[in-house]
Amino acid sequence: MTTPPQRPPVAAQEPFEHTGHGAPRPDPYHWMRRLGPAVVGHLEAERKWYDVATGHLAPLIQELRAEMTERVPATDSSVSWPQHGYSYYTVLPAGREYVQLLRRRHGGAEELLLDVNVLAGDRDYVELGQWDVSPDTRLLAYSVDFDGDEVYTLRFRDLATGQDLEDVVPRSAPVGTWSADSEHFFYVVHDEQWRQHQVWRHRIGTPTSADELVVEEADVQFELEVETSRTGDLVVISSANRDTSEVWVVDAHEPTTPARSVGGRRRGVEYRAEHLRYPDGSDELLLVTDDGASEFRLVRCPVPQAGDQDASAWQPLRAEDPAERLERADAYAGHVVLTSRVAGRHQLRILRLDDLTGEGIVVRPVSDIASLAAPPDRNVEHDLDRIIVVDESYLQPQVWSSVSLVTGERTELMRKEAPGFDPAAYVGERRSFRSADGTPVPATILRHRDTVLDGSAACVMYAYGAYEEVYPDQEWDPAIPSLLDRGVVYVHAHVRGGGEGGRRWWLDGRLEHKQHTFDDHVAVADGLAASGLVDGSRIATRGLSAGGLLQGAVFSQRPGRWRAVVAEVPFVDVVTTMLDATIPLTANEWDEWGDPRRAADLAWLLAYSPYDNVPPPGSRPDLLVTGALHDARVMVWEPAKWVARLRETDPEWSPRCLFRVETGAGAHVGPAGRFAHLAYEAEIYAWLLDRLGALPTTDSPISSG
Repeated sequence: MTTPPQRPPVAAQEPFEHTGHGAPRPDPYHWMRRLGPAVVGHLEAERKWYDVATGHLAPLIQELRAEMTERVPATDSSVSWPQHGYSYYTVLPAGREYVQLLRRRHGGAEELLLDVNVLAGDRDYVELGQWDVSPDTRLLAYSVDFDGDEVYTLRFRDLATGQDLEDVVPRSAPVGTWSADSEHFFYVVHDEQWRQHQVWRHRIGTPTSADELVVEEADVQFELEVETSRTGDLVVISSANRDTSEVWVVDAHEPTTPARSVGGRRRGVEYRAEHLRYPDGSDELLLVTDDGASEFRLVRCPVPQAGDQDASAWQPLRAEDPAERLERADAYAGHVVLTSRVAGRHQLRILRLDDLTGEGIVVRPVSDIASLAAPPDRNVEHDLDRIIVVDESYLQPQVWSSVSLVTGERTELMRKEAPGFDPAAYVGERRSFRSADGTPVPATILRHRDTVLDGSAACVMYAYGAYEEVYPDQEWDPAIPSLLDRGVVYVHAHVRGGGEGGRRWWLDGRLEHKQHTFDDHVAVADGLAASGLVDGSRIATRGLSAGGLLQGAVFSQRPGRWRAVVAEVPFVDVVTTMLDATIPLTANEWDEWGDPRRAADLAWLLAYSPYDNVPPPGSRPDLLVTGALHDARVMVWEPAKWVARLRETDPEWSPRCLFRVETGAGAHVGPAGRFAHLAYEAEIYAWLLDRLGALPTTDSPISSG
C-alpha cells in the first residue's frame, strides 16, 4: 500500500542562467522543458499531492457536482437551422458526454450524421473540431482530436452509407471548407509550432499525397483561416496576426484557380471580407477594416478577377463611429447585418441592400448584463429573410429567436432548459471602479437575491484581459449558481486588454500598457472592498491562460489583497517563452505581449513576469494552479516551474500551493464532455469555498493560513 504524501513534492534544481540585454536570469527549473520521465514523474507527484490536499473536499465536490449536473437537462438539443434543404441540429443524449449531429428534410425522417460518443469509445478525451456538410449534402467533413493537443485528424463520411471514406488527413487544424462542386475540400494545416501556416486543397477520392498547396504563409507571426462565403461563390482565405491581415478569394465554382488578394497587406491594417450578391446578379465585397479608423469602418471593393488588387480598389461606405466597435458584416439576399459593440454590449444593425449607409434597425440584448449574437454557423444560408439570434447571460440560459430582417421583430424559437434554476432568485448589475490612472473599469456583479451587498459576503472574481476578447461574454454557466446559493458574490472584471471597451480598450492593455490589465483587476477588488460591497478579507480571484497570467501578476503584486487565487493553465514564464520561437504560438504572440529580443520589450515583460517576480515570503494567499501535459497553448512546464519556484522561496507556505495537473489526455480548457467539465468546475469551486470559509468543512491537511 502506497503511503500518501504528507508534504508537496520538492522539485530538483539544475544550474542554468538566461542571458540577454545585460539581464541575467537564474532558472534552476529550466530542466522541466525536457518532457521526459523525470518531468512526468514530478508532475505525477504533484497530482498525488493535490489529491491528498483536497481529499477532505470530496463530499463537497460531490455535492457541487450533483447541483451543477441537475441544472443540465438530461437530453439537450440545439436550435435547428436551415442548410441545403435540410434542418440541422445537435442532440446531447441523456447520460452521454458528447453531441450527436443530426438533420431532417422537411417532412422526412431524422438522419444521424455523427455520434461523437461513438467516436470517443473508451477514450478519456475527444474533441470534435469542425464539421461541414458538402453543398450536394452527400458528404460530411469532420475533424477530431483524441489527446487535447489540438492536432486533429480530418475525415470524410459518405452520408448515404454512414461509412468514412479512405481519404484521411492525419494532421490538420479544425478549419476547412468545401468548393461549390462538392468535389474539393480546402483545409488548414499547422507546423511544428502549431501555427496554421498552409491551406491545401484535397480532391475527394484521391490520395492526400496528391493534395495541392493553395496559400502558404511564410511570416511566422501570421496564421491562416479558410471559409466559404454565404453565397457559396467564393472560398475566402485570410491571414492575420494581432494587428495586420490579408484576404484572398478563390472562385468556389472553379476551385483550382489561383487565390487573388483582396487588398494586399499593410502593417497595422486589418480587414475581413464578406461577399455581397445583388438581386441583379452583380456582386462586390464588403470589408470591415481599421484602415484610418481605430474602431473600424465599412468599405466596398470589387471581387478580384484577373489578379491581385490593393487598397486603391477600396471605396468608403460607412465611416467609423468612435463609440461603436464594428466587428463584422454578414450579407444576405436583401440585407446586411452589422455586429458591433457599444458600451461593452453587442448589438446588431440590420441594413437594406439599397441603404447600406442608413441607420437601419438596431437589435439589442435583452438586458444590461446579457449578450446577443447572430452565430454564423446558425445563419449559413444566403436567401434568408429571418436570422437566428441568441440572448444569454450568467443568470439566463440561452434564448434562441428568429429576427425579421425586414422589421426587426423577434420570434422566440427555443429556450435552453436549466432544471431547478430560477433566474428570479438572482440579481445582476454593472458597476465601475476607478483604476490607478483614473480609468473607470466596469464589472458585472452577480449575487443571490438574499445576499446583501453590505460588506459581509465573500467574493470570487474572474477576469481575462487579452487579445481584444471578452471571455466569456456573459455566457450562461450552470456552475456559478452553486457559488451564489452559498452567499458568495461573483464578479467579472472587464479589465483593459479585453474587447469590452472596443479596440482602444485592447490597445490600452497590451504590449507596454499591459500593467493596466493588472491595475484594473486590483482596482475592482479594492473598490468592492472600499465601497463596503463585499468582505475585503475574503476576496478570491480566478482566470485561465492569459487570464492565468493576470492571476500570477496580481498574486505577486498585491498578495495581501486575496484570500485565494486560482491560476488555470497560466502563462507565467513570460520572458522565457517569448524568447523561444520554437515553442508553439510564440512568434504569433509577439504583437500581443512584446518581443524580448528588443531591450524595451524585455524591460516591460520582465517587470511583471510572475516567474521572475515572486512575492515576499509570509505574505502569500492560498494558490491553486492547473496545467495539462498535452496543452499546446501553455506548455505544462510554465505552471510547473512557477509552482516549484514559489514553494522554494516560501517553504512554510508551500503546502498551501496546489498544482492540479492533467498527466493524461486533457486540453487547455480542462476536461472535455459536459459532465467531465462540470466535475472539474466542482473541484475548483469546492476549493474556493473552503478557502473563503463559505461553508464549514472537515479537517484539512492544509493550514488555512
